[in-house]
Amino acid sequence: MKKLIQFSKFFVPAVIISVVLILGGIVSFCIQGINFGIDFKPGMIESVQIAPTAIELSYVGSSTVSVETDAQGIDLIITGVGSANETRSFGYIDYATVGDMVKAMNTVEGVTAKAKADSSVAAQGFFGSSAESATLTSAAYRLHYIPENPKAVSVDEVRGLFAGMNDYSVKQTGTESENTFQIRAGDDGSDEAASKNIQDTILAAFTAKYGADNVVVSQTDFVGSQFSKSLASKSIWLAVITLALIWVYAAIRFKWDFALGAIIALIHDSLIMIAFISVTQMEFTSTTLAAILTIIGYSINATVVILDRVRENIRIIKFKKFTEVLNISLSETLSRSIITTVTTMLAVGALYIFTSGSMKDFALALLIGMLSGAYSSIFISSSFIALTRKNWKPSDEEKSTQTVKAEDYTADLVTD
Repeated sequence: MKKLIQFSKFFVPAVIISVVLILGGIVSFCIQGINFGIDFKPGMIESVQIAPTAIELSYVGSSTVSVETDAQGIDLIITGVGSANETRSFGYIDYATVGDMVKAMNTVEGVTAKAKADSSVAAQGFFGSSAESATLTSAAYRLHYIPENPKAVSVDEVRGLFAGMNDYSVKQTGTESENTFQIRAGDDGSDEAASKNIQDTILAAFTAKYGADNVVVSQTDFVGSQFSKSLASKSIWLAVITLALIWVYAAIRFKWDFALGAIIALIHDSLIMIAFISVTQMEFTSTTLAAILTIIGYSINATVVILDRVRENIRIIKFKKFTEVLNISLSETLSRSIITTVTTMLAVGALYIFTSGSMKDFALALLIGMLSGAYSSIFISSSFIALTRKNWKPSDEEKSTQTVKAEDYTADLVTD
């Protein structure tokens, strides 16, 4: 026997809670705004890691030698003049220490390898900087590594490097031992060479503090002001058009008030997610926007299931108040709502735990959205429908098909 839950008693408190949360988000938005990512804010995002150099490589000769690194080792790709290409591989399995690898690399004609780390350091996980060309020249090319017990660098220390500089922000990514930081710098469009100048400024700040041997640029993204404005406007239109199409679909399948209740629930979920993003200052990127659109689709699916059950029960249950039909329908679909939400959250939770960076933010936004979606499908859309149908009476055609009294149906649902 199922238990009937009087959901209608919680409609008003639920609406009050939602209003408070959304107003809190609005206050947060007015005070600290949205932490827009590089997708929506012109400028540059650069990921910089503080890691010592293990090996320095240089080359003098008539061929072209480029360096590639992966999880297995290092490849020197030699392109000869008028001859076939050759690849010399130096795997971590074959050369266990920095000393062994340096000795092997020096057997390549024209290549000079120098050990910057202790020769006994394990040769594994070497990586280069994207700020340096992977094509060897007489200038030193550095292969970096993460030592066993690295000295942790605090994010406050890195922020101090950009003190006094306008529109520079820093956040730490990855684990403390990785010493990886993300630096974002804005671009107002007045400097045509902003991309190069910002990169030079960031690199100079790090090298002045930690030395060129210990600075690795792992990724650089730059978005111009015109592109970011275009993307922002298109994103707004995308969200509006999505809501409009969903309303059209719901209005065709159900009554206008059902459709509007579903749209109000979707707007509620979007505002809750934006409020969370503003309060936590999570970076708002195109990935975050994808999470919001995903939740819109997820939430409307849950709402449609409930509305479909309400429409079905209108035809079979004789009721005095419309809230009786809502309570029965919500009780009947509650287990489905919980099971689908929890099982989906388990998968998204694993994504949140085992990923990092933008994917971790994407998963966190989805988790908040799923909780809000399940909540709004039950309380927010139903509250609006209960309000619009406060004095609603079934049509003669609907009355002719009603065969079960609400009192009998309720009694059958209540446990002993």
